[in-house]
Amino acid sequence: MSQSLPFDAAQASAAYRNALDVIGAVEPNVAGAIRSELADQRASLKLIASENYASPAVLLTMGTWLSDKYAEGTIGHRFYAGCQNIDTVEQLAADHAMALFGAPHAYVQPHSGIDANLVAFWAILAQRIESPALEKAGAKHVNDLSEADWETLRKALGNQRALGMSLDAGGHLTHGFRPNISGKMFHQSSYGTDPQTGLLDYEVVRARAREFKPLILIAGYSAYPRKIDFAKMREIADEVGAVLMVDMAHFAGLVAGKVFTGDFDPVPHAHVTTTTTHKSLRGPRGGMVLCQPEFADSVDRGCPMVLGGPLGHVMAAKAVALAEARLPSFQTYAQNVASNAVALAEGLTKRGAHLVTGGTDNHLVLIDVSAFGLTGRQAESALLDSGIVTNRNAIPRDPNGAWYTSGVRIGTPALTSRGFDAAEFDRVAELIVDVLTATSPTAAPSGGASKAKYVIADGVADKTHAAASELLDANPLYPGLELA
Repeated sequence: MSQSLPFDAAQASAAYRNALDVIGAVEPNVAGAIRSELADQRASLKLIASENYASPAVLLTMGTWLSDKYAEGTIGHRFYAGCQNIDTVEQLAADHAMALFGAPHAYVQPHSGIDANLVAFWAILAQRIESPALEKAGAKHVNDLSEADWETLRKALGNQRALGMSLDAGGHLTHGFRPNISGKMFHQSSYGTDPQTGLLDYEVVRARAREFKPLILIAGYSAYPRKIDFAKMREIADEVGAVLMVDMAHFAGLVAGKVFTGDFDPVPHAHVTTTTTHKSLRGPRGGMVLCQPEFADSVDRGCPMVLGGPLGHVMAAKAVALAEARLPSFQTYAQNVASNAVALAEGLTKRGAHLVTGGTDNHLVLIDVSAFGLTGRQAESALLDSGIVTNRNAIPRDPNGAWYTSGVRIGTPALTSRGFDAAEFDRVAELIVDVLTATSPTAAPSGGASKAKYVIADGVADKTHAAASELLDANPLYPGLELA
């Protein structure tokens, strides 16, 4: 499979050499760190499901004068003069997003996925709670409310219910959990997965929604290796009068690439959809909100509601990435991400690994490493020692909690961008199982098994490094791009 990142090697090489010369003349250590990062990424099997490689066009767009402009407000309605070029790039990004996802409205200012979720939450609160309260009080703006009316509204805004997927089932911290600000905004409850299959049971979700009666029903995940039927989730939301909010940060590339269509495409079914623009979408680090028309005005108040000044250079990079995602080649890439994930899952399973839900429908696989006698932290560290970059992750009803965990999450977006095919992912599966099989926990000072310390059998890490290097050499990252 050929490299799927679009770029011209000669142009990119010249651009980066010149840029690094300019940077190095001021702070050579930063230039050195940039060079080292490319070398490190070229030399490792990147299997973190939330990471990818952006194209040189996307990366270079961020290093421009658009970074220097303040532009609070929205397109054509800024609180600073001279924002015509920011208007241009923001409109381009929004237009590409609406066309790519078939969304009626797109807001591309969020700086991250957390910011996108905060914008969505407050837009929903404003549309469903604040607007009716203002109308009842005969006011046009919260600043026009009496102190008593404002106190009533403030309590109402901070006393709403949100229902989302539990963390151990694959949900995300920003879906109402206490360590995140969303958990301080909402009275939160969770739905999990079937104890036997690890799959969502929509009738259980329905029963929980009927009982809890949330304002917001949140769908989406960071570690659930299956599709979600968003038509069913919307049906449940409508039944209890909830707003359906979908966080597709992890699988936006599969939606853009038409892997997820019909009932599995969240955009037509959700009232509000949030996403990051990196991960499987392969853009710059940032966020975005798509919504139905009724929420558009509230979403567009993201700045100054919860966001600082828009990042013009990043919005421009979003426009470039979204333009790339509209090319036919991106659909091929997305299909390969999904088929490679199946090959990876099958390769792990046939070698004895236990997978949560037994496989995958998307871009990620979740391995229950307790079958190898390891914690997630031990497995993650042993794999890293062997040149394989993953991240530990909780599994449903995890006895080791969220820090040590019993799982390792792996994904295919990044290596698919390098050109890995199904046979090579099968080889990756073999390397993973070899390392996990050769790794043993060591004793803790108390005499029991340590949840963090481990030992790898002699020679296995070096052997795996060598095998990984062969795969990486056959699929170079940014082939032809030379910094020297």
